[in-house]
Amino acid sequence: GLEGDKKSIIKFEFNPKDGIDNPALSLTEDTDGKGVGEPRFYLLSKGSAETFGFCLHEELGCQGHVIRQVELGGLAQRRGLQDGDRLLQVNGHFVDHMDHRRVVQKIKASGNQVLLAVLDSNSYEAAKALGRDLSQMLPADIRPRLCHITRDKSGFGFSVSGPEGIKGTFQLSVRQDGPAEKAGVPPGSWLLEVNGASVRSYSHAQLARKLKQSGSKVTLLVASSAVEEFYRLRGLRITAALADTSWLPFKVRELHMVKGAAGYGFLLKEDDCSSGATGQFLWDVDAGLPAEQAGMKEGDRLLAVNGESIEGLDHQQTVLRIRAHDDQVTLLVIDPAGDEFYQSIGLSPLLFFED
Repeated sequence: GLEGDKKSIIKFEFNPKDGIDNPALSLTEDTDGKGVGEPRFYLLSKGSAETFGFCLHEELGCQGHVIRQVELGGLAQRRGLQDGDRLLQVNGHFVDHMDHRRVVQKIKASGNQVLLAVLDSNSYEAAKALGRDLSQMLPADIRPRLCHITRDKSGFGFSVSGPEGIKGTFQLSVRQDGPAEKAGVPPGSWLLEVNGASVRSYSHAQLARKLKQSGSKVTLLVASSAVEEFYRLRGLRITAALADTSWLPFKVRELHMVKGAAGYGFLLKEDDCSSGATGQFLWDVDAGLPAEQAGMKEGDRLLAVNGESIEGLDHQQTVLRIRAHDDQVTLLVIDPAGDEFYQSIGLSPLLFFED
């Protein structure tokens, strides 16, 4: 459904069990109805078998990524999304300038929860006509950070404090030039998760045991005071799916290959991932051929072909995607260490891929 008349690209349904306690969340309101209004924020959470309740369109003669077909009584409508709204941000990433398929991929990779920032159609068109930079209408950084810390001789390089007798509230002091600072943990940030597990119900002693059990490496989800305040004031829960991962050592790699006389020079094999799901893996990378020259490594897991996620596709479907263009292909891959990391926290690496 990603080709053709550039209309309905993908449908997001809703979770009928989800509550109605998360109305439209605006930075400010354009009270007089004139000029340009302000972006609104929505956190949509659904069940794994359900969808978000709207369609995302790319329409001829209409700028932006357009919200359409908001289902009556669906999650999107209950949260406040309106027909014609323009999508500006997905999980803190500005997307107005992105290719439409890439935006769809970001939403799909987000899984069962996505944070959207939208602008109503009149304000969007007025802002475009005035030449306003839409990215400047949004907060500079509303993303928490995922930080992967490797212990040195003196420890992880941070200490934890919190109110006496209150569970789940932990603030971090960071040692200068220590492992935590090098891993991107901001001084004074608030601790939200350890190794993919929320600390909201932890006592100080339970947190200390969790950190000790981590061994030589630990992954923290942290938020600066400004980011924590942004979400708290809007009644939103911060999760790892919203995180800035630029500090992580694990990166999705983009490989562009032009087929040579001997082909691309790799084999694709289907195998089990550590999570138990089935994945497509790259092996037998031939020296000197396009795959090796593009940076492919044996054991890489294939994530996407020509911008389309292949997660959930079988081997034959994936092969057909690769062969769709005779002489060239672009693959998104991740190495075994990165694959293991993202599976350990239950998130798709594609969620964090930056063009």
